[in-house]
Amino acid sequence: MANPQRSEIVSDDSELLILVNSQDLELGHLDKAACHDNSGVLHRAFSLFVFNASGELLLQQRASDKRLWGGYWSNSCCSHPRKGESMQEAVSRRCQQELGFSTPMQFVYKFEYHAKFDDKGSERELCSVFVGQFDGDPDVNATEISAWRWLAPELLDRELNDPANLYTPWLRLEWKTLRENYPALIVPGADPTR
Repeated sequence: MANPQRSEIVSDDSELLILVNSQDLELGHLDKAACHDNSGVLHRAFSLFVFNASGELLLQQRASDKRLWGGYWSNSCCSHPRKGESMQEAVSRRCQQELGFSTPMQFVYKFEYHAKFDDKGSERELCSVFVGQFDGDPDVNATEISAWRWLAPELLDRELNDPANLYTPWLRLEWKTLRENYPALIVPGADPTR
């Protein structure tokens, strides 16, 4: 798709993330860099899946200079709530910062995962998964996103079956759960926020 034009720094390694246990009880705060060092420290995160009226999913290719999984394709938007920020506030903020639009969102489920990226660090997150709907072209932030595209669910299924395709580990986990446990959210023309 079109090359990103907007470029804004919206995040840095010193921002404080929310540390939690497996039951999502808040334990304290730690800077983003330290949360992702070595094997990682469990913290709150979110993933947003945005569909259009045709049922296609908005995918983004992470900027190549990102510390973890730079250049990999991922779901529409993913990040973390900061210290003192609610999950809903964080998802709305980051959607606007990365994609340039707002959308009604629905919480779907929450899960814990751990994924290591070579010797660069790890994700260790308690991740809340949301769905939303948007029609049109996003106004993506080139600092965060190098490319984007709308993709039909069946085509994404096919691409994910090939391990050579570069997709983030959380997208692979979340998409499998959405397909198996929440198929009604992935129907052309359906509004996943209802």
